[in-house]
Amino acid sequence: MDIRPIRDDTDHAQALARIEALWSANPSGAAADELDVLVTLVDAYEARHHAIGQADPVEAIAFRIEQMGLTRKDLEPLLGSRSRVSEVLSRKRPLTLPMIRRLRKRLGISADALV
Repeated sequence: MDIRPIRDDTDHAQALARIEALWSANPSGAAADELDVLVTLVDAYEARHHAIGQADPVEAIAFRIEQMGLTRKDLEPLLGSRSRVSEVLSRKRPLTLPMIRRLRKRLGISADALV
């Protein structure tokens, strides 16, 4: 087992390739231990260098309505009038707690992503 720190994207790519090679390793052997250590190192490297930030509520809504094949008109019962939908999606008006509850229930968007 030749484990080294992951310092750059080249090391990261090599670690991922090794993980892929070890993926179906015997769960109780040395290869499984190597896999466990590599996954931990890759996770730490990605958390430091490739972190994914919190989604913007408007982006979360836009993504979900596109995913579900909905239109802005479909948001009216959830957000209010046509103008209210426009204000929210253009970031001129923040979401209210009742709007968040309706969006979570109807669209299945996590309340954490909407707050």
